Amino acid sequence: MEKHNQCPECAGTRVHSHGGISAGGGYAPNYLPGLGTFFSSGKFTVRVCADCGLTRFYASPEARAKLRDSKDWRRG
Repeated sequence: MEKHNQCPECAGTRVHSHGGISAGGGYAPNYLPGLGTFFSSGKFTVRVCADCGLTRFYASPEARAKLRDSKDWRRG
């Protein structure tokens, strides 16, 4: 995840973030299948530029750690 607060789309500096957002599951689509636990889905950090609206979703470190061994994801 980018460490600076400049938007790559418009170079604006009013970028806000919120972490720990569920990637879905249950009645919603699961956007990170196989990267959560039995009782909870994987998590996102979401960053939004207040200037242009660009929104980016970043998988949590815990979800990314499961990628290599997950049967639901393939490299490339």
